[in-house]
Amino acid sequence: MSPAYHTPVLLKESIDGLNIVEGGTYADVTFGGGGHSREILNRLDEQGRLYGFDQDADAEQNIPHGDARFTFVRSNFRYLWNFMRYYGVEELDGILADLGVSSHHFDTEERGFSFRFDAPLDMRMNTREGLTAADILNNCDEEQLATIFYLYGELRDSRRLAQAIVKTRASHPLRTTGDLLEATRPLFARDKEKKEVTKLFQALRIEVNHEMDALREMLLAATDLLRPGGRLVILTYHSLEDRLVKNLMKTGNVEGEHKQDFFGNRLCPFRLVGKVIIPSAEEQQSNPRSRSAKLRIAEKKTED
Repeated sequence: MSPAYHTPVLLKESIDGLNIVEGGTYADVTFGGGGHSREILNRLDEQGRLYGFDQDADAEQNIPHGDARFTFVRSNFRYLWNFMRYYGVEELDGILADLGVSSHHFDTEERGFSFRFDAPLDMRMNTREGLTAADILNNCDEEQLATIFYLYGELRDSRRLAQAIVKTRASHPLRTTGDLLEATRPLFARDKEKKEVTKLFQALRIEVNHEMDALREMLLAATDLLRPGGRLVILTYHSLEDRLVKNLMKTGNVEGEHKQDFFGNRLCPFRLVGKVIIPSAEEQQSNPRSRSAKLRIAEKKTED
């Protein structure tokens, strides 16, 4: 039996942030265990509609069968715009994204997301296609690996890590998480090892799943699809994704460039709803996954 999915972080705050209209149309672009989707459905009437996106086949086990208001989309959320057009949806009343990796992935040994297990270096959210972490580690050149570790793991020793991996794979391929740890562990100070290894695995996971590119595309699609007054609700867990989300909500673009019209008025389609929300001490204690979470909410401006 597959490990359970995580308990949703800031569940009430996230759903309240959507400001749900009972007959509205919504997208939960990170369906996962279905916790957010079930709560959204609880607040919709018979006219309401919800589209749940997930590229992981395991997520299909959590579909609320028999509910005509719900449509499961087996796809990466980067294709949000394409699938909404496919289903004839011109506008959405709200979009929710929980960008964190679920405990299901970390606890499923054979997926290779966690260094707690000596498992194959896979790390793909969609196991049906794409390169694995092993493919990247064994085939990218030293410069490419260093760039991945620096950009996505913010690791200062990115070049030394890349050198160690290239040296190791010259004698044997890196096939498991244990192989990767054996090659890189001597470079980590003992008191910082867990934190640095976590960053290394994060960098590989982001590269394998093209997470930053997918997030950029989803955010741009969300900007186009939300109706005036519609809400964008996003949970982030690390600075890279949080920066993109914050930039979009504050400036209307992921680069964070403040654009102005002829009269000097800032051009941004969103207004921020409240301040960034972080979990309470109690939630952080009961749900360790929540400890780095930030919840940001923005509303699409109505046209003047």
